[in-house]
Amino acid sequence: MTATTSSSTGLTPRPRPAAEVWGSDTSAPVLDVVVPVYNEETDLEPCVRRLHAHVATFPFRTRITVADNASTDATPRVAAALAAELPDVRHVRLEQKGRGRALKHVWTASDAQVLAYMDVDLSTDLAALLPLVAGLLSGHSDVAIGSRLAKGSHVVRGAKREVISRCYNLLLHGTLRVRFTDAQCGFKAIRADVAEQLLPLVEDTGWFFDTEVLVLAERSGLRIQEIPVDWVDDPDSTVDIVATALADLRGIRRLAGAMASGRLPLKEVRASLGRGPQPAQVAGVPTSLAGQLSRFVGVGVASTAAYALLYLLFQEAVSAQVANFLALLVTAVANTALNRRLTFGVRGSEGAARHQAQGLFVFLLGWAITSGSLLALHSGQPDAGRALELGVLTVANLAATVVRFLLLRSWVFRNRRHHRPGAEDVAPVRAEGA
Repeated sequence: MTATTSSSTGLTPRPRPAAEVWGSDTSAPVLDVVVPVYNEETDLEPCVRRLHAHVATFPFRTRITVADNASTDATPRVAAALAAELPDVRHVRLEQKGRGRALKHVWTASDAQVLAYMDVDLSTDLAALLPLVAGLLSGHSDVAIGSRLAKGSHVVRGAKREVISRCYNLLLHGTLRVRFTDAQCGFKAIRADVAEQLLPLVEDTGWFFDTEVLVLAERSGLRIQEIPVDWVDDPDSTVDIVATALADLRGIRRLAGAMASGRLPLKEVRASLGRGPQPAQVAGVPTSLAGQLSRFVGVGVASTAAYALLYLLFQEAVSAQVANFLALLVTAVANTALNRRLTFGVRGSEGAARHQAQGLFVFLLGWAITSGSLLALHSGQPDAGRALELGVLTVANLAATVVRFLLLRSWVFRNRRHHRPGAEDVAPVRAEGA
């Protein structure tokens, strides 16, 4: 069936695509909070009831939308019962999995002024919800995110998830040069007019959806407000960390390529929202040692973060030495490609295979350094834990990075240090916070 909604907010209602929708919907709400779910028959009812009681205190009408993406348990029945009982609660059923797919579907069809979402486990304290949307309603911000790394946040989670989260954010800073601090917190909101422009450009349908929206917003010069949150990890989370991390790495690679090619109409997005031209600082790839070193360090930080993340993930299935080799191999290929373009200004495919071959030779030297450090650690301390292994390997990897820079500059790219005429890199504009 196709549902339509009347509007009392001054916004033009957007027609909804065909979907199975339950719950009354007689006038447009100010806020639409989406709870994406997959097989959450146990947590869904207490989550929605608690959220419903909380938003009832807001000085404006709020709708709660349960976005069920292909659940196979009793989740659809629980959601339908809640929608029938509670006012301003509705249930949307999709027949395909994917959190990003569910959010894009509901947000595109919603007639609310502000669109938000939160995870069903309510790891983020609901006290942050009103501050999250306040700046959007006032027009101060375009996107708002709950940040577990912002000053004033209080976070409770295990060491492994802490390391993975921080490594992921370091990776984003090094590869996509983002300025926001926390891409993964399941607590975000966006103005509907901004979503209307950005969502058609978003390709991911899974967990990378959040990151892609934020990167596109920031690169369009839009304002991202970060709200400190109280957050407690859900020990019963069913998220597949390994699969999610690998999907995120693929998403970073795809998005970086799309932005490098210039095929994303980000200037048009900014103009369509009534903003003036974005002030941009145009700079070529540096040819001086200091300039190249600064960019190499940025790529190196991202590579080290990616290495640590991959090592932890591979350690779930293989030995420390094998995990070290695989993590180094993946990051070495990415490191060579990023340094080729960003640090030494090489464009196009000419010589790319040779550069990667030379880069892999340099990788073997790095592997020898890190493997030697791991062997030395296990010889002196056979019972060393993963944290100590990771610490020793990280230091060794940094040492290998220094060797890598010297070899890349003096051997791999020695004849291609100068920026090709006409090739320009545009530095991103800092997103404004609270």
